[in-house]
Amino acid sequence: MRAARYFFFFLAAGLVFGGMAAGSEPARRLFGAQVTPSAGPAAPHGSYAGGCLAGAVALPETGPFWQAMRLARNRNWGHPAMIGFIGRLSRQAAAIGWPRLYVGDISQPRGGPMNGGHRSHQIGLDADIWLRIPGPAALSIAEREAISSHSVVGPDRLAVNAAWRPAHQALIRLAASDPAVARIFVNAAIKRALCLDEPPGARGWLRKVRAWWGHDSHFHVRLNCPEAAPDCVEQAPPPAGDGCGAELAWWFTDEALNPKPRTTPRVELTLDDLPQACRATVLQ
Repeated sequence: MRAARYFFFFLAAGLVFGGMAAGSEPARRLFGAQVTPSAGPAAPHGSYAGGCLAGAVALPETGPFWQAMRLARNRNWGHPAMIGFIGRLSRQAAAIGWPRLYVGDISQPRGGPMNGGHRSHQIGLDADIWLRIPGPAALSIAEREAISSHSVVGPDRLAVNAAWRPAHQALIRLAASDPAVARIFVNAAIKRALCLDEPPGARGWLRKVRAWWGHDSHFHVRLNCPEAAPDCVEQAPPPAGDGCGAELAWWFTDEALNPKPRTTPRVELTLDDLPQACRATVLQ
C-alpha cells in the first residue's frame, strides 16, 4: 500500500515538473515536433503570432483546383474556416482562368510557433498563396518540393517586374473580396501596382491589402477569427481608406527599403507565453 502511494506521488511529481520544464522550453521545438493534430473540436487559441490550434484539419494534398506545396514541411494544417476558404477561392480562381492554386504554408498540426519561416501562422488562420502561375499539368509530389514560386517584384523593389500579370490582380481581388478575410499581405511594389491599376472609385477592397516586407512571390491571407471561437484574438481592423496614399509612400523611403538591422535578438516564445489552452494542445 505504501509502495503504491509512493508510485503515485512520484508520477504526479513527474507530471508537474515535466510541465514546468516544458513551460520554459522554446515553444517552437514543442510544436515543431508534433506530426498529428490534437483531439477534439477545432479551436484557435490566442493571436496569429502568439497562439496554437486545437483540432486542426489537413488541407488535402491535391484538390480539384489546388495543390499543397512543400508537403515535407507538414504545414498544410489549418482551422476548418481556412480550409473552406482555400476551396472557395480555388473554385473562383478556376472560373477566371487560374487553373489551380499553389498553396504554401498554413500552419503546423497543432499550430504554434515554428522552427523557421514565420512569426505568424500560429492559429491556422493564415495561408500563403504562391504567385507562380500554374501550368496546365498538375505537379508531382517531387516537383512540389523542388520548384519555387517566383518574384513579381523588380530588383530595385520599386515596381513589379515583367512576370506581373492582370491575372495576379484578379486573384488577389477575389481573395480580398471574401468576407472571411481580414487582411492580405503583399510586397509594397505589388500594392503600388494594384493601386495604379484599379480606378479610384473601385479601390474599396484594397483596404484589406497591406504592404509588408517580403511577400514578393506569394500573398499572405489572414482570416478573421471564426464565430464561436472565444479564445481567438482578433487583430485591430485595417486603417480606413484604400491605403494607396501617404501610408504606401512610406514603404518606398530608405527607412523602409533598407531597415536597420536588429540590435537585440527576438524574444523566444515559451509555452508559458502562450494561452493556457496551448499547454494541453501540445502536451496531450
